[in-house]
Amino acid sequence: MLSRRKLLKRMSSLPVLGGLMGSGLITTQLAGETVAKTTSRDFFKELGLRTFINAAGTYTSMTGSLMRDEVTSAITYGATEYVNLDELHDKVGERIASLLECEYATVSSGAFGAMTIGVAGVIAGMDNQKVAQLPDVTGLKHEVIIQDGHSIGYTHALLNAGAKIISVKNTKALEKAINDKTAMLWFLNANTDNGEIKHEEFIALGKKHGIPTFIDCAADVPPVENLFKFTKMGFDLVAFSGGKGIRGPQSAGLLLGKRKYIEAARLHTPPRGTTIGRGMKVNKEEVLGMLVALEMYLAKDHDKEWKMWEAQIKLISDSAKSVKGVETEIYVPPYANHVPSLRIKWDENIVKISANDARKKLKDGHPSIETVGGSDHIGITTWMMEPGQERIVAKRVAEILANA
Repeated sequence: MLSRRKLLKRMSSLPVLGGLMGSGLITTQLAGETVAKTTSRDFFKELGLRTFINAAGTYTSMTGSLMRDEVTSAITYGATEYVNLDELHDKVGERIASLLECEYATVSSGAFGAMTIGVAGVIAGMDNQKVAQLPDVTGLKHEVIIQDGHSIGYTHALLNAGAKIISVKNTKALEKAINDKTAMLWFLNANTDNGEIKHEEFIALGKKHGIPTFIDCAADVPPVENLFKFTKMGFDLVAFSGGKGIRGPQSAGLLLGKRKYIEAARLHTPPRGTTIGRGMKVNKEEVLGMLVALEMYLAKDHDKEWKMWEAQIKLISDSAKSVKGVETEIYVPPYANHVPSLRIKWDENIVKISANDARKKLKDGHPSIETVGGSDHIGITTWMMEPGQERIVAKRVAEILANA
């Protein structure tokens, strides 16, 4: 009798015979046995869910990004075998560290999870008794200093480990806030311009006082250089989302940096059970998917991709501007979501529709198109679109504005 592993391997090599036949089951002869195989199903349609063209970006609410076939193949492969979870994390961590030229790395449960286990590793170190103690930080260094302009909701990831956040305005206030309870200095790259202390000075302050520095770069890929930049700059820990620009599993992320802190962070993750990170499990399928997504991202032609995004944005911009009363602005955010982007505005005395209503028409139309923006504009990016979808978006935007 065929083992489950051999069955899955053999089935994965077969052509999808029922792909054009709708949902249901087909049977295939394998070594004299009749095996039922599920054909392609439209699960979202079955569940009554609408899919959409993503003209907004890598938002968690919109399920991030789409994984490439090579990534989903790695995930499928991971489902066919058993492996020791710690050993897998060790080997993949070494491979990622080699690819990104840093001391060590681990695949985390998103950038948020990387922040939680990262600060936990700094607080508890390699002491398993302290690891099990968290989030009770009695007797432990647990204060994390951040700049006022870097205080956002995602700092809750630090609170989950029992950290206390100390917010400061400038260098003088930061040095004054340092005491025998200070565990870490935390920096938000997306809000670089909102803080008086910039990267190099922040790192220097950490080194001066012997305090590790952590930078959150969740949405800071592209550019690809950022995957190398911040560890080489001197940050002790760096977090990236895996399911945004890298196009890995949405629930995965990367924690890069000094080996001693990442090894300590790993003590909080499964298979260990009495830790704050037990629920932040990264399964073998996600680990492999994240590795392959990273390999593919590093290997791609980034200049070619950038030029494609610029051309796509210009196409939509030109189409929108063909409507009287409409103005557009093409720009690139300096930090997070650093991709060609578009703002579309208009004179409502000429184009008699509000931005919110126009965005709703895009969302409710066929196909559905998700955008961002506020009460005065439509915001669009193309980096999460499939090639060709930019033409659909350009046409629909112009139609809605012209008809108004």
